[in-house]
Amino acid sequence: MSIAETPIAAIRGGHRTSGDGVHLVARHYRKGVRLDTHMHREAQLVYAAKGTMQVTTPKGRWLVPPDRAVWVPARLEHSIDVLADIEMRTLYFDLAWLAREARSASLEAEFVVRVSRLLHEAVLALFDGRNNPERTGLLIGLAMLELHQVGDSATFIPLPHEPRCRRAADIVLGDPTASHEIEMLAREVGTTARTLSRLFASQTQLSFRSWRQRARIAAAIERLSMEADVSIKQLAADLGYASVPAFSHAFRQVTGKTPTEFADPRWSLSSGGARADPLAVHDGFSGGA
Repeated sequence: MSIAETPIAAIRGGHRTSGDGVHLVARHYRKGVRLDTHMHREAQLVYAAKGTMQVTTPKGRWLVPPDRAVWVPARLEHSIDVLADIEMRTLYFDLAWLAREARSASLEAEFVVRVSRLLHEAVLALFDGRNNPERTGLLIGLAMLELHQVGDSATFIPLPHEPRCRRAADIVLGDPTASHEIEMLAREVGTTARTLSRLFASQTQLSFRSWRQRARIAAAIERLSMEADVSIKQLAADLGYASVPAFSHAFRQVTGKTPTEFADPRWSLSSGGARADPLAVHDGFSGGA
């Protein structure tokens, strides 16, 4: 485990500070990049305005497509896997800033938030090169207000810690398209189906069936985020669902949307008078990894 030894303020090219304890970092990462397990002295809001990433913490695995952002508290170990090319926009918050804003107590645990249009635009506006301190402060405050609206656990897969249960979970995550009946998994990890079922319930707060379904839906979200032309019918078949309606029902149970609704763009970044390229980096921001 390592704490990022280079202070955020020393990052070159992709860094700008608000002057009040908030640091703004723009990065571009290619598919396949892995940011190994590490932690930061600052808390951070990580948003991939384009692309999909996966954030893993001791609590579990968070799939983060472009309509989600993840809050990572200070000194929490985490890793990031880039599943599709991403334009990452990260806000780092000094602990003194959080304490001053009386926000530290409510942001002590990691969570994923569904990104509203307002939060999306506020984050992008922080990176548009207009370095007016008053405007920057207002945009940061607006982003934090939106962040507090609602957490969203639909793309979260809790990871068990008990060794047998974790081995079973890893088997499922290694191939979420397989049937993975609990009796077979129990034999593979050296326990009984009854014990494994009890372990999943106590370790993840989900039944094995619900946990397995969430793992399948997370795999579906990953495919939908990475493959623009993926067929919903083929995706349902690949994940072992008997029909598209059955898949859509399961998908809606987890995410609140059908697969088709999830795959549709939430907004057009060039509509409503937006910049031609709202993810372009300006005024010293670098897109380099």
